[in-house]
Amino acid sequence: MLPVQHRLTRSGDFSAVMKGGTRAGTGTVVVAVRFYPHGEASTSVPADGTRWRCGFVVSKAVGNAVIRHRTTRRLRHIIAQLLREEPQLLPQGGRTDIVVRALAEAPAAEHARLSGDVRSGLRRAVKKWHAREQESA
Repeated sequence: MLPVQHRLTRSGDFSAVMKGGTRAGTGTVVVAVRFYPHGEASTSVPADGTRWRCGFVVSKAVGNAVIRHRTTRRLRHIIAQLLREEPQLLPQGGRTDIVVRALAEAPAAEHARLSGDVRSGLRRAVKKWHAREQESA
């Protein structure tokens, strides 16, 4: 389970990431990322110094309740392990909100494929965010 400070729970936060962030899709997941630099006027940015928060979207298209919950647990484990082992994936100097949306192929995917897809999606979404920031600067 993710610690409380790393959980994305409010629907407004999910919407902000999905609408204002960048997305990258793979065969099993779609990863959306939104970066909040330090000092940005946003009420959703906590003052506790948390570098990242993550939320998961696993719809009925993925399967029944048991399969959806199992898929969410697998994704939660992958994200926690990935960001513990590779914190450099995320931009420095602020907080990153991440939403991982499972696709219908996610439950049947082996752990190595699902983990690789999450890693790839996260890297590409962050890269797109940087490119978008470069354009607007």
